[in-house]
Amino acid sequence: MSLEDSFILNPENILMFNLSRASGIDTGVQEHYIWLPGIVIATVYGLLIIIGIIGNVTLMRTFIAVKSMRTVPNLLMSSLALGDLLLLVTCAPVDASRYLADEWLFGRVGCKLIPFIQLTSVGVSVFTLTVLSADRYKAIVKPMDIQRSTAKICFRAAAIWLFSMTLAIPEAIFSDLHTFNIGQTNDTFVTCAPYPNAGELHPKIHSMAFFLIFYIIPLIIISVYYCFIARSLIRSASDIPVEAHLHIQKQIESRKRLAKTVLVFVILFAVCWLPSHVIYLYRSYHYGQVDTSLGHFIASVCARVLAFINSCINPFALYLLSNSFHKQFNKQLRCCCHPPIRCNAQGTGRINMRLTSIKSTNHSLDNFSHGAHVCQEGCV
Repeated sequence: MSLEDSFILNPENILMFNLSRASGIDTGVQEHYIWLPGIVIATVYGLLIIIGIIGNVTLMRTFIAVKSMRTVPNLLMSSLALGDLLLLVTCAPVDASRYLADEWLFGRVGCKLIPFIQLTSVGVSVFTLTVLSADRYKAIVKPMDIQRSTAKICFRAAAIWLFSMTLAIPEAIFSDLHTFNIGQTNDTFVTCAPYPNAGELHPKIHSMAFFLIFYIIPLIIISVYYCFIARSLIRSASDIPVEAHLHIQKQIESRKRLAKTVLVFVILFAVCWLPSHVIYLYRSYHYGQVDTSLGHFIASVCARVLAFINSCINPFALYLLSNSFHKQFNKQLRCCCHPPIRCNAQGTGRINMRLTSIKSTNHSLDNFSHGAHVCQEGCV
């Protein structure tokens, strides 16, 4: 879905049109009420950006820094978090600016670059989830075929990024600044869009292609994978004897939990992006008519905010679903807030001497032992 077409109609024009019809207040008062929703919406965007940066950066830091967590799914989740982070730091501020300004502020270069970045990020999200589902299928249904090479995982993640960027190239080529008019008021405004306000075939093809490629087809593939996974888990639960080795049972339970985690990510993506796709399809099939209704404006804002929430929520969903990630996530946050005590051989010797001195004078060891423990465990 293209960012520029999501807000073809300037929200200020929408609110001004509604207020001018609903009441007889003067222009100065109207401007006060017009700007207030924009400030509130921009504040919500700001909170989403901050929360998303903290969550995704900590997730990537955790998976990269902790050796025991550098697994196939976790490295792919790091790639997913990078795509979400890119979307939040580039596209979310641009989206927020549309509620605070009358015109497109980023020129032709921004009009081509921002849609390219957003579509790349959406592609990375949905295609990574598809690959993660395939990986869970192999791990559960065909465990002997799964490959654990880090180089192959990185190559797979890079291929996802390259494929997503390739699909986003047409968006960068055809997006441009176009003039639109509001039929009810005869006002015109210039905004960034993938095509001018002329003809009905291009918008329909554009929206339907994106809906299929970036939503329906990947979700169908993921659903097929999870049908096979569910069938395999049901069979394995009935085939495993009671006296089966405890290690095998733990392995199966671990694979089940990870499969559930990926499924939660998929459901979150499907729920958060569906409203944006639906609204984009609605606009594309009514492209010659700019909808100035307040209901359409509110639905558009909610859909966009929900789409950006999807870029924030994955780390916190994983935080609730995985005990190991929960612990490591907390540790990484503590390391960011409190710089680690750096230890070396001399430092260790001084710690031992200090401990001996404290013992001999019968001082409390609580605080110092905590520091020694942090020094031994260390934060990367």
